[in-house]
Amino acid sequence: MKLMIASDIHGSGYYCRQMLGAYRREHADRLVLLGDILYHGPRNDLPREYEPKEVISMLNGVKQELLCVRGNCDTEVDQMVLEFPILADYCFLEIGGKTMFATHGHVFNPNHPPMLKAGDILLNGHTHIPACEETGAFWYLNPGSVSIPKEGSPHGYLTYENGMFEWKDMKGEVWKKKLL
Repeated sequence: MKLMIASDIHGSGYYCRQMLGAYRREHADRLVLLGDILYHGPRNDLPREYEPKEVISMLNGVKQELLCVRGNCDTEVDQMVLEFPILADYCFLEIGGKTMFATHGHVFNPNHPPMLKAGDILLNGHTHIPACEETGAFWYLNPGSVSIPKEGSPHGYLTYENGMFEWKDMKGEVWKKKLL
């Protein structure tokens, strides 16, 4: 199974289109969204082509392919217009003999981890900074941000297939990889 993992669209029609184009190019089985889908948040500038209604239309068009968790900017009002569930604080993904705990990162994160076994993976967005860190007890992975990357990171996403995680920019160019 191939997954594409993305986070922090923040209502950008421009980057949502790029993300969905990448999803089609990747031929992934599912697109996992780690929250902050429509609203840009009070601490962020407006992302390029801030068009939440356009993002709603694009994502509702692929609703059967999405797995989502709630970000700190996602609300019940957002759920009223999105035709796929977004209000779960986390989900478990069992792949390749590993458990991934997927969450946004504002509740569970490396400084406040959920209950994980050795070798499990904590997968979150929220910081807008890509990460691949072994904590000693679990792995912490972050795809970065689709629309508002920080600390010089690219607008990007993460893929998973056969134990390999690859961090990619929106053109699909790999800039980091890790086999777990």
